Amino acid sequence: MWCSALRGIMILTLSLLTAPLTAEVQPAGKRPRIGVLATVSALGDSSALDAFRQGLRDLGYGEGPHLAIEARTVTPDQLDQLPSLADELVRLGVDLFLAAGPEAPLRAAQEATNTLPIVMVAVDYDPMALGYIASLARPGGHITGVVFQQLELTGKRLELLKEAVPTVSRMTVFWDAHSTDQLPVAEAAARSLGVALHPVELRNPPYDFDHAFRDATREQAGALLVLMSPAFAFPERTRLPDLAVRHQLPTMFGNAQYTRVGGLMAYGVRLTDMYYRAATYVDKILKGTKPADLPVEQPTKFEFSINLKTAQALGITIPPTLLFQADEVIR
Repeated sequence: MWCSALRGIMILTLSLLTAPLTAEVQPAGKRPRIGVLATVSALGDSSALDAFRQGLRDLGYGEGPHLAIEARTVTPDQLDQLPSLADELVRLGVDLFLAAGPEAPLRAAQEATNTLPIVMVAVDYDPMALGYIASLARPGGHITGVVFQQLELTGKRLELLKEAVPTVSRMTVFWDAHSTDQLPVAEAAARSLGVALHPVELRNPPYDFDHAFRDATREQAGALLVLMSPAFAFPERTRLPDLAVRHQLPTMFGNAQYTRVGGLMAYGVRLTDMYYRAATYVDKILKGTKPADLPVEQPTKFEFSINLKTAQALGITIPPTLLFQADEVIR
């Protein structure tokens, strides 16, 4: 596992902290400076950035005299500000970028520099298909990192929801422009499960979730799948579970942060692990490895979370088989 592997790495000396990014030697005493470019939803409640910082600390990089982190974040309706923020970070003299979340931060970082290394934490897009990297094994260029696409888990989420509510014959799915590619996967999974799926598209942020839930109720949906989208995350992370309970809809989310604030179930990757792992890329690049030579990785560990308080409020009993599978059960 990533974490256990990191603990075995020897703490770096100060001389390593000032190792060259390229063939040129950095000025003596220059501390590395990392520019973080991300959406607010990508960093969540700061746990993601905390995990990144912890990964750096475990590798011997304490902020202050040894390392500086310049973080710039935007909300989903502020994506047009990312290019200017990326340019600002370049002017500040960052040694590399951490581009986190949807494609927009990576695009802005790449447009701001074609030489500085970029470590991506890519969620919900394919950097190879979009031309940012040549392949996972040999990314080429100046971009590398970790990548995860929700497509891989969409069908599984629907299966778990059906198992939690086995009598359901009709479900609603919330989707938007950010989650378009997940919808066909959900529809295919629903067909295989013999479930009718009613898609409800959310448009023009801020979304009218009250209307969306009324639509689901009118269609007599027995459960709800919320596809993963940055526009569904913050500040909607608490509101969506509240509305689901109010409308008596058992709901599956894609991140355990939702179950911790009242969502029924969630199945997804542990994003903090991806940020923790990103620290190892920073370490290797600061020690002189070129991004082109660092294979892009994909997470292999997922977490399944169930909130039994919410199940009780919905009047449903979670099957023991699901409870046995759960990594986290909130009572």
